[in-house]
Amino acid sequence: MQRRDLIAAAATAIASPSLAQAPRILRFVPQANLTSLDPIWTTANITRNHAFMVYDTLYGLDAQFNARPQMAAGHAVEDDGKRVTITLRPGLRWHDGERVTAADCVQSLTRWMRRNPSGQQLARQIDELVAVDDTTLRFRLKKPFPLLFSALASPVNPVAFMMPERIAATDAFQQIREVIGSGPFKFNPREYNSGSLVVYERNAEYQPNPNGPSSFTAGPKVAHFDRVEWRIITDAATSAGALQTSEIDWFEQPPVEIQQLLRRNRNIHIEPIDPLPLTGILRFNFLHGPFDKKEMRQAILPAVNQSDYMSAIVGTDPAMIRTGVGIFTPGTPLASDVGLEPLTGPRSLDRSRALLRDAGYTNQVIRLIGPTDILAPAAMTQVAGDMFRRLGVNLDFALTDWGTVVQRRASREPVERGGWSAFLTAFSSTDFMDPAGHFPLRGNGLNSWPGWPTIPRLEELRDAWFDAPDLDAQKSIARDMQRVAMDEVPFIPVGAYMSATAHRANLRDRVPGFAIFWNMRRG
Repeated sequence: MQRRDLIAAAATAIASPSLAQAPRILRFVPQANLTSLDPIWTTANITRNHAFMVYDTLYGLDAQFNARPQMAAGHAVEDDGKRVTITLRPGLRWHDGERVTAADCVQSLTRWMRRNPSGQQLARQIDELVAVDDTTLRFRLKKPFPLLFSALASPVNPVAFMMPERIAATDAFQQIREVIGSGPFKFNPREYNSGSLVVYERNAEYQPNPNGPSSFTAGPKVAHFDRVEWRIITDAATSAGALQTSEIDWFEQPPVEIQQLLRRNRNIHIEPIDPLPLTGILRFNFLHGPFDKKEMRQAILPAVNQSDYMSAIVGTDPAMIRTGVGIFTPGTPLASDVGLEPLTGPRSLDRSRALLRDAGYTNQVIRLIGPTDILAPAAMTQVAGDMFRRLGVNLDFALTDWGTVVQRRASREPVERGGWSAFLTAFSSTDFMDPAGHFPLRGNGLNSWPGWPTIPRLEELRDAWFDAPDLDAQKSIARDMQRVAMDEVPFIPVGAYMSATAHRANLRDRVPGFAIFWNMRRG
């Protein structure tokens, strides 16, 4: 039986009049297969989207980027900002029925701080983080950390999701094996079939935050569907057909040619999934040749044409493409064109070839890893593959599914033992708004995101940014960070694009930003 037949059969069963009360079901085709269930272990957006259904956070971020209490009832800041006490809302429970305690939150934060860039910065300034009692946790800081609540609210991967203490005790560099949260939906492990189906069920015991209004990841999170099914369908045409016939309700990332088809159907809405553009990057492996040498990384810059990469994702509509893109999200306060001459000057493959020779390139294998089943990284990887071929390098072009790429990029082995040289991916607008959560911009070696660059100057500037007294000072430091990044090349920005999503017209109240399922309803 074909996958579409299975979907149709499920839809028929749901609509059967023999059911006394049919459950409210939302059927969704996500951007990629869900292979990792641990939102702390991986930075994959597909896992973040999964986690926001299941877990909750102490603080949420509203649409104006203000941190607001979420699981927290409130907080007190004392001792000139060096003692912060957070009190939990009453009645919070895990999906297994156990009470949420401050000890659970302390362990969750401890694990999160191992992997999140803002959390790592916070950890360096903590003298003590303890559970005072079951409902109260306390930070004692070496000095004030003004961005504390912003860090706890940030949707930047890895997000500070709360988990039961026994699960959060898992080493941050090992994946958890049990999915228990306190959020509006429960993960159904019995029906989970990687590559086919992910199921979530409404958490009937969930108590939405009473402090409104609902805005982005802050405020009440109300589940209007009894069941949400993620249908893993890698063929875009099949997904589009299922959307047009109501076999699915929401197609997260339709390719541009599919969007043109869907726009002709008045029962389908196509809209930006994020009001700000998403940035794509080409990431290098600093641990092994040839890109362990700065000159090798710099040699690629003249060959990168940002418009080529972005048009591969969204087509040639200039309204959907941003070029001249640096290390921060276009249209946000820290974005600038400082130091971008290597990307905005004349494009030249010949210049890149000459720079590669000067850097000592002698036909070493360059393994480019990438996916075939997720729109933006797949499109960008094809452009990069063509670029490397035209440069005449010894290219090993390794294409798999996105889940395998996420697993494989964590390997620190050299190419000859299964490692990698470069990959491409894209990030939500909030990920690159500032240095706090911008993990590809870290230069802290083996403690940083895959690629593992060691760039002490970036770390010094990042520390200074956290201590900056005002926005003007932050902007000045951000410009210096961009100069350093364009010299050291931890990654190459390959442009930014507006990402569109498609859903049935009878779905309303979608929360913009990414694939968020609370508050959405049919009607």
